Amino acid sequence: MGLLLLLLLFVVPAGPGLWLWCRSLASGRWRHSAGWFAGTAVLLVLGTGVTYLVGSLAGGNLDPEEACHADGQTYDRAYRRANFDEYTRWFPLHDRCHAGYDLVPAWVNPALIVLPVLAVACLAYAVRPAVIRRRTKQGTP
Repeated sequence: MGLLLLLLLFVVPAGPGLWLWCRSLASGRWRHSAGWFAGTAVLLVLGTGVTYLVGSLAGGNLDPEEACHADGQTYDRAYRRANFDEYTRWFPLHDRCHAGYDLVPAWVNPALIVLPVLAVACLAYAVRPAVIRRRTKQGTP
């Protein structure tokens, strides 16, 4: 039930935005629209938040030993004590059962780098169509 509620909290607000985004993409209007690039940046930031949430909730349990056993891995208490700072950091996300197994999916940390970089690139590129439109309205080349 909790996962369904979590999906509704993210999918319902993002649904209309995704529909408008896809419509502009299909019609080809995205090339000349600063709003499309700004909207894409917003969607990428939302994706970053969802990705961080997925990584933070990896294991899905407050008891890491139980989560490790549920994944079929052994739990190394001594390793967890020796590397306490590793799983309490904000980034990169890790929740290791032992030295060779991490409960956080491997794609989470690279996505937490790529998505914000793409969002910044979209915002930077959104300036280009806005400047072109302003120059053509003013009549300057």
